[in-house]
Amino acid sequence: MTHPTPALSLALDGPIATITIDNPIRRNAMTAAMWGQLPALVEQATANPAIRVLILRGAGTTVFSAGADISEFDTARAGDAVHTYDALNHAAFEALTSCPKPTIAMIHGFCMGGGLGLALACDLRVADEHAQFALPPAKLGIGYNPRWIGPILRTVSPANAKLILFTGRRFNADDALTMGLITEIAPAEILERNTHALASEIAANAPLSVVCAKASIDEHWQPAASADEAKIDRLVRACFDSEDYAEGRKAFLEKRKPEFKGR
Repeated sequence: MTHPTPALSLALDGPIATITIDNPIRRNAMTAAMWGQLPALVEQATANPAIRVLILRGAGTTVFSAGADISEFDTARAGDAVHTYDALNHAAFEALTSCPKPTIAMIHGFCMGGGLGLALACDLRVADEHAQFALPPAKLGIGYNPRWIGPILRTVSPANAKLILFTGRRFNADDALTMGLITEIAPAEILERNTHALASEIAANAPLSVVCAKASIDEHWQPAASADEAKIDRLVRACFDSEDYAEGRKAFLEKRKPEFKGR
């Protein structure tokens, strides 16, 4: 049996654009090609004057995105290829965070790893009651790119950001709402309706006022440019070059607990 090629799609409905992550056979995991698609689709929605709000969702009604497609990691996230893959990731996150129009992540079920990164890059996150959230780099031996920390800190406190990244723990929808990771919970059967109602409410307001509000908030949130990213880049690279990263990938694929050595 053949399966459709994993891809992103863009649909327009009046003032609302929806980008759908479509790879259901792998829980809507993002392939390198899909990461590469996202900036152009965001730009297409942004350039359309009729569009006032952008929704990001997963195909179906059970999974937003399980994150990056780990089956590509042996080739796409090893050795020198790490830089190319990270550049694709960063361009995708940057496309969402820099989109001048309001963005909403509509989250059914699993929202993990890079999937959560994409949701955090949106302005608002509406999730169903079955949603689960995790950033598991520490369970895989991956160094989390410092350029992707900003959207986390814009959403939750530094202490909760550390809890999320130190533990790699899964958080349910109630936990996520309490820590500010999501903005609203809706029953799964009306999640789409509620999300579109929110998008329509925003779209009905004066577009220039909404764009101005988003730009003002984002500009005032900007942290001082004092982070030593070169230092953190070295730490990230050390993770990808480590035996622990190889063990983390192997253990994940073998569905067992990894045995990390710290080297």
